[in-house]
Amino acid sequence: MGLFDFFKKDKESKEQQQALDEGLQKTKTNFFDQLSKAVVGKSTVDEAVLDDLETLLVHADVGIDTTVKVIDRIEKRVARDKYVSTSELDRILREEIVELLDRNSGATGSRAILDRADSPGQPFVIMVVGVNGVGKTTTIGKLAHRFHSAGKKVVLGAADTFRAAAVDQLIIWGQRVGVPVISHGMNTDPAAVAFDAVQKGVELGADVVIIDTAGRLHNKVNLMNELSKIKRVMQKVIPDAPHEVLLVLDGSTGQNAFLQAKEFTKATEVTALAITKLDGTAKGGVVIGISDQLQVPVRYIGVGEKMTDLQLFDRHTFVNSLFKK
Repeated sequence: MGLFDFFKKDKESKEQQQALDEGLQKTKTNFFDQLSKAVVGKSTVDEAVLDDLETLLVHADVGIDTTVKVIDRIEKRVARDKYVSTSELDRILREEIVELLDRNSGATGSRAILDRADSPGQPFVIMVVGVNGVGKTTTIGKLAHRFHSAGKKVVLGAADTFRAAAVDQLIIWGQRVGVPVISHGMNTDPAAVAFDAVQKGVELGADVVIIDTAGRLHNKVNLMNELSKIKRVMQKVIPDAPHEVLLVLDGSTGQNAFLQAKEFTKATEVTALAITKLDGTAKGGVVIGISDQLQVPVRYIGVGEKMTDLQLFDRHTFVNSLFKK
């Protein structure tokens, strides 16, 4: 790496850190303002402080089950250490959240897609799922930009054929990023689009093929059948496709995102999560709860509108930013 590349990478890293800090600002402000009120005038972490902390975690949309785990672990530390000051609470809470996220980080880590995309011979196929309105197509566009900027050949498949806006939006993203989009238009067979996109990816020697899918969730059986069919036809071209099923969730909806995630994991095998719109909400704690409850790694988080604001999720960086004052 040359000196220019080093400084460029350092600048990009600082810009990403700033975007993350700003994206989590509403969550941080809400949570720590309340936490300060909970411990004011108290020197030790007692039952009353833990009760207040439990309420705060639930309000931050960490989720009841995950909150109970965190509180239980802190109670054990307080009992073991006999005396824990309120000034230590931030550090202890940070350590427990990181440990929870560590368990669900996935064996391959958050760079898995880029690393696998380096494998020669066939494209890495990502099937993207999620209900309408969560930012699914925009996430695909930002992913395409991320891979394309890293020097990867990318092909997009517009298989959400039930919404004209989804097809048109993906085509616009393809033009904006500079990657080909395979589309048959609206009201066509989604599986046929996916088949052609994967086949085109092989023909072009692409590194990554990203397939958009319909976001309907009104009938789980129909959704399951549709996604299964898309998988089957892609496997006619690449037997082990898709290599990643990425579920996109809107972080600003809090626990509704968790409920959507549960439904999708019943309908198809979700291997990773992208949680968007964290910059517009005080519910950033949902990242912790969803990862813990579903035992599925969070791969990406969206912290702003720019193409570079879809970031690889790093649990340590995320928690450090969350606790930065």
